[in-house]
Amino acid sequence: MTCKQLAGACDKEFHAETFREMGEMSRKHAMEMAEMGDKAHIEKMEEMKNNHMNKPEAVKEWFEKVKKEFDALPED
Repeated sequence: MTCKQLAGACDKEFHAETFREMGEMSRKHAMEMAEMGDKAHIEKMEEMKNNHMNKPEAVKEWFEKVKKEFDALPED
């Protein structure tokens, strides 16, 4: 999956065996990009924080949607 598919800002690809591992890779990437001052990633992180993190139902819906996308991907 790409950073954008995981609510991020770029086309960096992540390859993982599990959705949890994919999420961790995405989170780490976002934090690294934010530390480097990448405005697009910072904006996406703020957007996710403001639009989802304070709304448990929104988080659940987003998580389920993205997990379905991950589960539907072909294995390498």
